[in-house]
Amino acid sequence: MADITNDAARLDIDYPDQMDRMTTFFRLIWAIPILVVLGLLSGSGGSQYVNEAGKMVGTSGGGITAGLFAATVLMIVFRQRYPRWWFDFAVELARFGARVGAYLLLLTDRYPSTVDAQSVHLAVDYPDVERDLNRWLPLVKWLLAIPHYIALMVLGIGVVLVTIIAWFAILFTGSYPRSMFDFVVGVGRWGVRVWAYAFLLVTDTYPPFSLK
Repeated sequence: MADITNDAARLDIDYPDQMDRMTTFFRLIWAIPILVVLGLLSGSGGSQYVNEAGKMVGTSGGGITAGLFAATVLMIVFRQRYPRWWFDFAVELARFGARVGAYLLLLTDRYPSTVDAQSVHLAVDYPDVERDLNRWLPLVKWLLAIPHYIALMVLGIGVVLVTIIAWFAILFTGSYPRSMFDFVVGVGRWGVRVWAYAFLLVTDTYPPFSLK
């Protein structure tokens, strides 16, 4: 694993020495079921919300992640609180999404688990809101992060191209070229830091423009 930094959100993916050619060839097909599961959890369709006892307490036409973001903004601004269970849910959903993304991008052969970390490691620090966060910044963080969105869109094109090249490399050699692997993971790290700053709202430290 890579060295852990002081960033509030950290992503690392174990480099695979060998890749399975067969599952790589059919990766888009194999990934469909787990993509459907992820879409149901985080998509924009109607959602039912349950309390800790398992009883339905409400429904919404918006996505879970969007609703959780809006609720977190309000809690930080007006109450200076960040409920731990909201944080835990958002992080676990992000971990699941990271495993699905890693599988789809050929960074791992292991079919994404809904529970186990497997080879994808995402760590996020829980904030002390009163001590670490400015209560008004959540209103504008998404706007301040626009330069990162632009950079990540450009890098995303590079990730697609690299993944296509890596697909052929795996089919012919059985391995993912290490430099390409590090680039794709680096873009993932960058995206995770922006997500933690602008949407998970766990840090006020502006994300660096870096793949490291």
